[in-house]
Amino acid sequence: MQTGLEEQLGLYQKRIPIFTRSVKGRFRRFKTTVLVLAYTIYFLLPWLPWSRLDAPSQAVLFDLPGRRFLIFGLTVYPQNVVWLALLLFIAAIFLFFVTGLVGRAFCGYFCFQTLWTDFFIWIEHKIQGERPARVRLYRQPWNREKLLKVGGTHVLWLLASFWTGLTFVAYYAYAPQLVLDFVTGQAAAVAYFTVGILTLTTYAAAGLMREQICTYVCPYGRFQSVMYEPETLAVHYDAKRGDAIHGRASPRAGQRTLAERHEKGLGDCVDCGLCVQVCPAGIDIRDGLQYKCISCGLCIDACNSIMDSFGYPRGLIRYDSEKNLAAAVPAAPRAEWKRLKTVGYGVALILMSGYLVYSIVTRGSYDRAVNQIRQPLYVVLSNGDIRNRYQVRITNKAAQDQTYEFSASGIPAGALDLGNFREITIKPGHSGLVQVSVHLTPEMAEHTRHFELIVSPRGKPGEARSETVRFDSPKASHD
Repeated sequence: MQTGLEEQLGLYQKRIPIFTRSVKGRFRRFKTTVLVLAYTIYFLLPWLPWSRLDAPSQAVLFDLPGRRFLIFGLTVYPQNVVWLALLLFIAAIFLFFVTGLVGRAFCGYFCFQTLWTDFFIWIEHKIQGERPARVRLYRQPWNREKLLKVGGTHVLWLLASFWTGLTFVAYYAYAPQLVLDFVTGQAAAVAYFTVGILTLTTYAAAGLMREQICTYVCPYGRFQSVMYEPETLAVHYDAKRGDAIHGRASPRAGQRTLAERHEKGLGDCVDCGLCVQVCPAGIDIRDGLQYKCISCGLCIDACNSIMDSFGYPRGLIRYDSEKNLAAAVPAAPRAEWKRLKTVGYGVALILMSGYLVYSIVTRGSYDRAVNQIRQPLYVVLSNGDIRNRYQVRITNKAAQDQTYEFSASGIPAGALDLGNFREITIKPGHSGLVQVSVHLTPEMAEHTRHFELIVSPRGKPGEARSETVRFDSPKASHD
């Protein structure tokens, strides 16, 4: 049986359209800068040329048929999956580190949902006008004006969504050829399917659902509270200053200056509501910290502009910590990083980032693994020699075919037997197996416990690598 409150609210709340007002300020400028930079990177990167011998001249190419990622001069193969693991770990730790310091700053400025929603709102503003005009258009009945403006908005949203999906697919093929094949109907079916799905999801997320993605779909807004501490900076309303004793009040005659307001016990907040009108999540920050808040700082810009117009001090809404706001005399807000959790995140971030950079810088052009065939451990030949067998796996991580040669150290030159060949050529990103046998006389086998198997890329003696290998014999097994 449902309670009255549950019957009233239901499981889901129907979306109420949010029409945001434009605002100017440093946080708005920062958001715009991030948006322009992110879009420049995302949309232009597939078109950036990069000279390659064995692949299209594209700076970033996720070559799935070739099982490799080409990122400028770096080639990443499935064997480098540890790099992906490190990158994901670094991203998670960086998110925790930033959240512990400045709350949901990632959501407010860098999240894909925020970036695309911001752009879609900009399109809506350019076609339909400022907030009052958009509200009026929403409320008026359907007519020619509403049909043209709303329809034009959705058409541009769909075009932006389509280009977003097509750009994503361009990372997986040579971009100029892909676009040509796509528009002429010659692209692979998976390209059309992927672009279609991304077009619809981008249109729905950034154009139709917007803040509902952050509220109901994204899990980050729900579990962020476990990373918050009293010292964490977040967007706060200074209630002691804004509400004072008798609360907020509009700046009518007799309560316009700060002296007049303070004499009557009124707060600095003039109750203009501009902080609510600019919020992309549609919340009132004056109600306190809320999980829907994405810490974009637009309400700070709005409030500061009102404070400037009345000659009041800025910072009624600001980035601050709960600890500082609760102080008798709040100090200037600052990021307090000298905390065990934050320092721990920072140390882990530095160590893992350093290891990732070291692993990439010191990467070789190939991997090798030598395994002894242990069934049986050794074979006694008809002439009394002892034979051990080994399996050598080589993975070519270079950008071109590579030939590898084999030799040994610590055993006689003729003891190494590779059958009918002494080298193997492997294509980029592929692996090759070589069966190696070692024959030693009983006298030599008795005194040989290990030897060095050497793999050398032809023409690159500096990249020769040796592997210490065990040699088994009846005497060694008995010992």
